[in-house]
Amino acid sequence: MNKKVLFICQAAVIAALYVVLTLFINAFNLANGNIQIRISESLTILPFFTPAAIPGLTIGCLLSNTFTGALPPDIIFGSLATLLGALGSYVLRAHKWLVPIPPIVANTLIVPFVLKYAYGLDAAVPFMMLTVGIGEIISCYVLGMILLNALNRFGKQLFSLDVNR
Repeated sequence: MNKKVLFICQAAVIAALYVVLTLFINAFNLANGNIQIRISESLTILPFFTPAAIPGLTIGCLLSNTFTGALPPDIIFGSLATLLGALGSYVLRAHKWLVPIPPIVANTLIVPFVLKYAYGLDAAVPFMMLTVGIGEIISCYVLGMILLNALNRFGKQLFSLDVNR
């Protein structure tokens, strides 16, 4: 099997999982808005295991935002926040407990401005930073670390780009 094909397949599966989880939580009206607990954000720990998670998470977020009816600035800047978070998580992969921090920070700093200026929400930006940040901590840190620890035992086999294993 070709390493590029495996990389693309891993990214595609991660993107699909992100979309499915976002659409599921959107049914409970928790995927968007100033109070959101997007459980798909728990997948932002996956760069710990594979660089394929970076495009997978970004494409998954872009598609999720599109499918849930987000406005273009949200689609663009929300996906950019996910990309920055995934890149940061990949950089920090040697420090397991720091892996969830970049997506939390990126979304906490970017999403409130999208909510304010794209959607015209009248809540103060610092308040929305608090609410988005709490949702990100729940999704990325609490759920993400549970996922990371669950996958840690088999992660090397699941996400290996070694085609000769």
